[in-house]
Amino acid sequence: MNGARDFFRIRKVAGLGDMCFHDLRHTCVALLPNLGVPPQVIRDIEVTMTIYAHVSLDDKRNALGRLGGALG
Repeated sequence: MNGARDFFRIRKVAGLGDMCFHDLRHTCVALLPNLGVPPQVIRDIEVTMTIYAHVSLDDKRNALGRLGGALG
């Protein structure tokens, strides 16, 4: 499994053009506060290795579920 190759394939299927993964991360982080997701959860989702906050996996799943619901 190759992360970059998988992302490019998914991006093409989704019709996202030249959008890079970094753009998707910033969009996610911009939308989550409006969905009521606490800042420490957003920060933990954004950072690959948790440095500043210790958030449960359930909180992360809940936040990303809200984002998925908002995006339809």
